Amino acid sequence: MTFRSEFLARLEARGFIHQLTDAQGLDDLAAREPIRAYIGFDCTAPSLHVGHLTQIMMLRHLQQSGHKPVVIMGGGTTRIGDPSGRDTSRMLLSDADIAANMASIKAVFERFLTFGDGPTDAIMINNADWLDGLEYIPFLREVGRHFSINRMLTFDSVKLRLDREQPLTFLEFNYMILQAYDFMELYRRHGVRLQMGGSDQWGNIVNGIELTRRIEGGELFGLTTPLLTTADGAKMGKTAGGAVWLNEDQLSHYDYWQFWRNTHDADVGRFLKLFTDLPLDEIARLEALGGAEINEAKKVLANAVTTLARGAEAAEAAAETARRTFEEGTAGTDLPRLTASGALPLVDALVGLGFAASKGEARRLIKQGGARVDGEKIVDEAHVLTIGNGSVKISAGKKHHGLVEPA
Repeated sequence: MTFRSEFLARLEARGFIHQLTDAQGLDDLAAREPIRAYIGFDCTAPSLHVGHLTQIMMLRHLQQSGHKPVVIMGGGTTRIGDPSGRDTSRMLLSDADIAANMASIKAVFERFLTFGDGPTDAIMINNADWLDGLEYIPFLREVGRHFSINRMLTFDSVKLRLDREQPLTFLEFNYMILQAYDFMELYRRHGVRLQMGGSDQWGNIVNGIELTRRIEGGELFGLTTPLLTTADGAKMGKTAGGAVWLNEDQLSHYDYWQFWRNTHDADVGRFLKLFTDLPLDEIARLEALGGAEINEAKKVLANAVTTLARGAEAAEAAAETARRTFEEGTAGTDLPRLTASGALPLVDALVGLGFAASKGEARRLIKQGGARVDGEKIVDEAHVLTIGNGSVKISAGKKHHGLVEPA
């Protein structure tokens, strides 16, 4: 359908929309008045990663379209753990760990959203504010009776785990009920009408809509984004070295910039639409570049995405480091670094710099001819570096470079 509201028209044009519970109803509401919409983020790590960027950018477009973003920190739900898309239970975190993770995550949103008391200013809320005070029996009587076990067993977050004969704890089974309750509480307390999330959250979102309709009579809406994978089928946000974190204390500016610079040719246009504010006509021009010129589009992507998450100075420094490393053959100031003294096995250096997730992976990289020391290819898996007075440049493939420096 053709959307009348700026918000949905913008999301549609940039590739964000996968499912809508009532497209016409939501479009009419968004065209008529400012709406409040939320996305929840559990605090399972000290940082979010680029797999969360789709949701963060959706909140950004919501605000830019004249609506109010509501960011929910899962101080309550993190104590259980979302089973969606997982084969195993999440490790239970202590309250202190959850609080520390939440504090670390919060700063990221301030780069993407404007917070304050205005009608379209974003607000951040901790769902522990209402979940921690729930009494079990009253909660079961008010909320639990609206959930059918038969239907809950059909949701992907449950069904996939059971089909694979992986255990699903009763604790995790309650997650979808608490998320539905979140939506109802946000409607009650803040007038939130829309929940957004990834495609794996569809069942949880629908539960919240139906629960609120039955108890409060409220009309709510849901919107999900497509499952995001790269052109080679890999899950967005994962590399050989681990997750691509948004927080700079978890991943250097250079590594973050370089992740986007290494985007597959086929993904450039799509990622420019999803992860930058560039106009669509400019994205179309960049996407049409062929041959070696597509590398210029990748640099534009890396600069724009890094500027949003880390700031303009970080993007410029990372781009300059890349230029010096690749064009001049010298070591830039923002390359990943590792300190050592004396003898250091090359496999340890590759793991320590984040170029391999394990020693086994590092050995395979060396054996396949993908490792270089000061520009020289090394194929001996037992190769040992001698760390003297100067730094040693380590390369993994053509795109990853780092330095081992004397301790």
